[in-house]
Amino acid sequence: MALRQLASCQSVGKAYGLNRLFGDITLSIHAGERLGLVGPNGSGKSTFLKLLADVEPADTGQVVRTGGVNLVYLPQSDRFSPGATVGETLRAALPGVLRDQGLDAIRDLLEETGFSRTDQQVAALSGGWRKRLAIACALAQLPDLLLLDEPTNHLDLEGILWLESKLKNAPFAFVLVSHDRHLLQNVTNRIVELDKRYQSGYLAVAGDYATFLQRKAESLEQQVQQEQSLSNKLRRELDWLQRGPKARTTKAQSRIESALQLQRDVAAIRTRNAGGRAAQIEFDASGRKTRKLIEVREATLSRGEKLLFQRLSLTLTPGTCIGILGRNGSGKSSLIQMLKGEIQPDAGAVVFADDLRIVSFDQQREQLDQHQSLKSALAPTGESVVFRGQSMHVASWARRFLFQPEKLALPVARLSGGEQARVLLARLMLRPADVLLLDEPTNDLDIPTLEILEDSLSDFPGAVVLITHDRFLMNRLSDGLLYLNEAGEVVPYADYDQWLRRQPAMNVEAAPEKVKPATNATPRISYEEQKELGRIEKKIEKAEQEASRIEAQLHDPSIRSDVARLQELHAELETARQAVDRLYQRWDELEQIRLAN
Repeated sequence: MALRQLASCQSVGKAYGLNRLFGDITLSIHAGERLGLVGPNGSGKSTFLKLLADVEPADTGQVVRTGGVNLVYLPQSDRFSPGATVGETLRAALPGVLRDQGLDAIRDLLEETGFSRTDQQVAALSGGWRKRLAIACALAQLPDLLLLDEPTNHLDLEGILWLESKLKNAPFAFVLVSHDRHLLQNVTNRIVELDKRYQSGYLAVAGDYATFLQRKAESLEQQVQQEQSLSNKLRRELDWLQRGPKARTTKAQSRIESALQLQRDVAAIRTRNAGGRAAQIEFDASGRKTRKLIEVREATLSRGEKLLFQRLSLTLTPGTCIGILGRNGSGKSSLIQMLKGEIQPDAGAVVFADDLRIVSFDQQREQLDQHQSLKSALAPTGESVVFRGQSMHVASWARRFLFQPEKLALPVARLSGGEQARVLLARLMLRPADVLLLDEPTNDLDIPTLEILEDSLSDFPGAVVLITHDRFLMNRLSDGLLYLNEAGEVVPYADYDQWLRRQPAMNVEAAPEKVKPATNATPRISYEEQKELGRIEKKIEKAEQEASRIEAQLHDPSIRSDVARLQELHAELETARQAVDRLYQRWDELEQIRLAN
């Protein structure tokens, strides 16, 4: 039996001035649809949602919404009434039939969403709790079709997992714009990518995100092969034209016109195939050989009367990446400030290597002057920048981050969130670093830029401290995690999977789904697994070096009588060896998948 159609687009196109976002999109959304909408920054994802929601009109084509369908749109920015409380906001969102139930319905929503009180002022909520409230209000409207534009922005990891559980069990259809690859993998059954690289301007694939990655790679490879085939054919036709047909017969004239059309076709496909450029992100290391870069000794830190963490000990060494997890307000950003030396611990100490170079990424964008031009933001000292000892004109530097020269005069305030993030990354690259302190560097970045950032951080020889809600990035890069819990404890974990398994109250599955191909007779290695396989030898080498370093300390004659230190080192060595074993096991799993292809 055919599923009920909720909305459809027929040859839909949209442009802003001369900037054509997309054109000729034709697709339908049915009951049971769990559609992930992806694409590079500027491809029109948010605009497409607005067309579906009837917030903006299409320039061409038609958007049809089936009568009686309750369509709910959740934009990136919330729209709460000034001065309203949480309870008032939730009650206003309820349909009339539930609104009459009053407090009972609101209590159910509060319990489901995690709010403790109805009288909290919305204006006093953090960004993460405002986002939770916005999602709760959308769910309260009992949608048949829910349109979500980057709903994970501002959510902490627990909030993302809460949203994921809601979408996994959703009784409604949804269209989800997100760069969270874990979320896309776990909740979608169709992916649509808006991208001018495709002849139709988009690619629609039934299945999960891993299946989409396979089909995308195949589609783009076919386009490359098509370009080569057409180019060869064009070369033969041009040779014929240069020789000159002996007679301008109807047949000869037709061949000339065909050759000219072929020339246009080759130019078009060549342009599309060249359009997949991503920002070139390469962090500059200082070349320091010091083993201990930052050492935190039994540090305790509070904000007012709230204890953030206590007795934190941590050593940052070259080639290591430490991930930091915790709910919003748990002290993650304060920890970054302490590691920068901007604030001092209440107890304990933070010891920095001499002349240490620290580069940090600020999730609040406070490092950017919104009134400054893009040109000045990228090249503060003039017409050029110096990167790795080489001078580069600001226009060339801008192109590395996908900014065309005509944008250089724009004020930073006119840039999108993703573009501002790229500006910050560009500025960081100009500063040689021993330590990178990254507080949510992935916010607003599209998936291609995320992948380039991931590659760059993997190759960075210094130390990295990473706060991110991007579970792919965290799992791929971190050598260990520190979780700041509500009791002020700092709990170490080997990786994200181990952390999730030990969260009994998360209301999610015991272990996250891996991004892998859909099960079939011959499992295919996914794009993400290929990247993981390419890096795993380096991770094993680092893990073995760490185990050898700890083992060498155990044989240090100066600590033979220090029983407590020996016990501590034995525990560290066991953890390090387990990490090596896990990596070898994962390597074997990936090799088995690769060999099966």
